[in-house]
Amino acid sequence: MKKFAVLAALATVVLAPAAVAAESSQSVRAATEGASVNVDAGKMLYSAAGTRIASVYRVTADGNPQVILDGRLITVPASTLSEVEGKLTTSLSKRDLARSK
Repeated sequence: MKKFAVLAALATVVLAPAAVAAESSQSVRAATEGASVNVDAGKMLYSAAGTRIASVYRVTADGNPQVILDGRLITVPASTLSEVEGKLTTSLSKRDLARSK
């Protein structure tokens, strides 16, 4: 019985961070001009030219993804998002996003 208690305590310590991570990941469907785009934290964001911009850090309640560029948290407007060949794509370039405030 002691072994079971130790294993149960160990499982709680090991599995607890995974449960917290699962709860903190957000999945939001952003409505953009009649189409909906699935936005998940951790998903890569691409420009219209096909270049990688950054990984989505988190998603706001409005469905706007936020990325970290040059050490700053940048909110990408959901209205600029689309899904191209299964990739989350914005009509803005990395330069446009870096200039935004």
